[in-house]
Amino acid sequence: MRRGGALAAMAAEQRELGRLSALAVYRRVAGAGRLERRRRGAQLPARRKRAKARARRGRAGGGGPEPEAPPRPASPPAAPSSRVELPVEVRGEPQPGWAAAGPEEKPRGGPATIPGGPRAAGEDDGGGVSGLLRRLGRLEDSRQRAAELFRWLLAPVAPDEFLGQHWERAPLLVRRGDPRYYAGLFSTADLDAALRDGEVHFGTHLDVTSYAEGVRETHNPSGRALPAVVWDFYQNGCSLRLLCPQAFSPTVWHLLSILQEQFGSMVGANTYLTPPGTQGFAPHYDDIEAFVLQLEGKKHWRVYSPRTDAEVLPQFSSPNLTQAELGEPVLETVLEAGDLLYFPRGFIHQGNCLPDAHSLHITVSSYQGNSWGDLLEKLLPAALQMALEEDVEYRRGLPMDYLGYMGVANSDAVDARRTAFMEKVQSLIKRLIDYAPIDAAVDQMARSFLHDCLPPVLTQSEKAQSIYGFPARWQDGGPHNVDIQITKDTEIRLLRHGIVRLCNEETGVMLYYTTENSRVYHKEEPKFFELDPEYTDSIEFLLSSYPNHVSVGNLPCETLEERISLATLLFEKGILTTKRPLVQV
Repeated sequence: MRRGGALAAMAAEQRELGRLSALAVYRRVAGAGRLERRRRGAQLPARRKRAKARARRGRAGGGGPEPEAPPRPASPPAAPSSRVELPVEVRGEPQPGWAAAGPEEKPRGGPATIPGGPRAAGEDDGGGVSGLLRRLGRLEDSRQRAAELFRWLLAPVAPDEFLGQHWERAPLLVRRGDPRYYAGLFSTADLDAALRDGEVHFGTHLDVTSYAEGVRETHNPSGRALPAVVWDFYQNGCSLRLLCPQAFSPTVWHLLSILQEQFGSMVGANTYLTPPGTQGFAPHYDDIEAFVLQLEGKKHWRVYSPRTDAEVLPQFSSPNLTQAELGEPVLETVLEAGDLLYFPRGFIHQGNCLPDAHSLHITVSSYQGNSWGDLLEKLLPAALQMALEEDVEYRRGLPMDYLGYMGVANSDAVDARRTAFMEKVQSLIKRLIDYAPIDAAVDQMARSFLHDCLPPVLTQSEKAQSIYGFPARWQDGGPHNVDIQITKDTEIRLLRHGIVRLCNEETGVMLYYTTENSRVYHKEEPKFFELDPEYTDSIEFLLSSYPNHVSVGNLPCETLEERISLATLLFEKGILTTKRPLVQV
């Protein structure tokens, strides 16, 4: 593989991809043509070589797989209107088997492995969120895991009802009357343990905040967040916001890594610990869909509708707002442990603790930067540049005298030249659709999503059947169990449905993947490698076959050697698992 200077060049190229990648894909006529011919049945020139990652790839390393991926909603929600619906409160019992009960096991670091496989007689999954995640681990299809976890998150509200009536429209309050519903997800004891582990730093991982007399302040010292310092802040009335709790809690990481496949968008989280009788943050609205899960204690919430049409589903979060800017809340409630509060982006919110109890909640968020407008920001510049290159009408000069009748100063003038000018602009804009590389722009949205993704959390059986459980080791003076023996009869499948994405880019066909991502947002560069175009049919075959296993000999490559080489490469990257462990130990 080419390294060194080639990798540096790749990094520079990646910085440009966000702006021009859709155009780059569209431009790659030769490559795109070859792929299209392949789909129509024409054979590509035979290449007798081992499939391998070529020069362009993300930085080596990463969190390693330990994850889990989820599916999308069965029926997409209808497009929201700018009219704001009233919030709804739901009371009810969760579905059987979902309520938390009993002790909890939670690993404290490294790749999380969740017991999987058939349940033995008398085996107990245990209660709480960890028990739920273990049960989900027995579902073969990662999309089904995600759908079931989404159902648990909303219960007793059905997902279709939520998507049709609340998603991007109106707040939803779910009172469960079950303080153990989220047991084991995260606790003040987990926060304390994270502080003692020594990896939490002020500003980077933890914010110390207060809000009093209309003033919001941050009190972060520099350096490590030592327990004595942090708890002293809390004791003196400051709130604690833990950023990226998935980096410190395997259970939070596992939950978010499943939900991200459901949403098809990054799913993040913050935890908030607030002392009794205090408030940590000023009223504001966010640019994310927010699910507030009350873990401990209780908190008083007020939620306000967007004040103007411009604040409905905003692209960016607001600054801190004053009470005088708010009006009357559309929802005012006290969340207790086990309750859920959802509100769409653009809804102003503030929460404060009552004098008799502290509050710990986790906010699960999604859909940041995932709008039609975000897609068009990638698509339209690419379409315009392609139009400039291919259509002379976009390169013709403006009228010499257009400054005399166009512009704000002339906007009220009645002039036939203005009418003709406006019609010309409208015509050129309409014709842009002919040059718009829509699929390429969607692929670039997907590429960004895969960079955002958490790595998967493996069940014990998945670990045993993947590279992460391969028993290679140093023993008796030399390496043992090193050779990965994949044959034409080896049965394989993707680890998760949502962990790979093929992108046809100007420099080649790239396969992006999530198994080497970090638990910390964008700590690692995007993970990908260049794939020879003749292997794209095999990737598509694996995607369409999931969750079923297929024999390596059935991959649509031209030779058996290429089938085995491709399967070996994907196995080494943690992208594939085998039906049975390759080495029995």
